[in-house]
Amino acid sequence: MALLPVALYNAQANLQEVSDSANAVLSTEVLAGKLRELLGKQLLSGRQIDSVARSSEARAVTGNQPCNVIVACARKVAQLVQAPWVVMGKVSKTSNLIWLFTGQLIYAPTGEIVLDDSTELKGEPQAMIRAGSRIFAERVVRTVRAGGVANNFPNP
Repeated sequence: MALLPVALYNAQANLQEVSDSANAVLSTEVLAGKLRELLGKQLLSGRQIDSVARSSEARAVTGNQPCNVIVACARKVAQLVQAPWVVMGKVSKTSNLIWLFTGQLIYAPTGEIVLDDSTELKGEPQAMIRAGSRIFAERVVRTVRAGGVANNFPNP
């Protein structure tokens, strides 16, 4: 499984702050940590994936735009690293107290978006981003272990 860095969207926020980007980094760290805990070496993330996502091959798919929010590019990255699954995520800020986490699990060979989650995060941003990212990671693993069948119930 490949994990792309979580993107930040704050263009429509009532207040944009320099520290907003730290929440996308935090989400990436939490997703990677939980997925690595549950999947071990099956997870490809970090510098290896960042490098592939910035490669000319991947960026050609996006018209030289960032890869981490474009499904076609995520599929290309998964193909290049020979991963059957790829995970994308985004944290969006609407206000200082309301953020949104969105995440997708994509079956790379077909491009099917198997999970397309969106969670409104209200309250202290870092705590809520940790919780939303961790819960999404757990759903991703359950879905992959179930052969790509999404299940909303928290079965191990």
